[in-house]
Amino acid sequence: MTNEVTVPLLPCASIDDIEAFYGVLGFRTTYKQRKPHACVGVQREDLRLQFFEIAGFDPEQSYGSCLVLTADIEGLHRAFTAGMRAAYGKVLVSGTPRMTRPRVRKNADGLGGFSIIDPGGNWIRVFRDAATAPVSATTPAGRLAKALENAVVQADSRGNVGQAVRILDSALARPQADDDPVDLVEVLVYRAELAMVLHDPTTAAEMLARAQSVTLTEDESERAASAFDNAAELAAALR
Repeated sequence: MTNEVTVPLLPCASIDDIEAFYGVLGFRTTYKQRKPHACVGVQREDLRLQFFEIAGFDPEQSYGSCLVLTADIEGLHRAFTAGMRAAYGKVLVSGTPRMTRPRVRKNADGLGGFSIIDPGGNWIRVFRDAATAPVSATTPAGRLAKALENAVVQADSRGNVGQAVRILDSALARPQADDDPVDLVEVLVYRAELAMVLHDPTTAAEMLARAQSVTLTEDESERAASAFDNAAELAAALR
């Protein structure tokens, strides 16, 4: 048999909140009912999701999750980013709902990925499809790059932001002469992002200021361009 379709069925506290949020991301509503059980279906091209409402459901306690495989994680992230900016004036990086940035995941064979945490607390984990766009995993050379890699696994994959913060803070507390300045910028910017997830704007602003103060060569500035783009988004969210 061919052409089978699997549609995740995920919990939420309000199908109205779910419908509105996914509408921002460019999904259309394919089905909605109130009785006998409240549920809603949404679709964006071939990406289909369905949700059922539970009275008194706490999104912070949700274990709902699913994987989305695509050949173009960057394009999908850009589309979601544009939708958030149009609706909210910024990319949601803290609270629920929110979205992480595309990053390499060592616990996913080095493939890039990002996550949507929706109003139901469900983690929609978007990964590059290795079957259509294989990526060779590389091992980070520097200690800061390794710390960042481990922190990404904890926060972006497992949702353990506290452990990710401990990893980064430990690395930042022990500066070494041979640290790659680009790695330092990326660690500081990611630490700022995690501070915002923890509703700590003071630390977020401090980390962004430290990132801006790192001295870089022209080549290093080009390598750090993506991190500085993230820093600009975070700074805008702080305002």
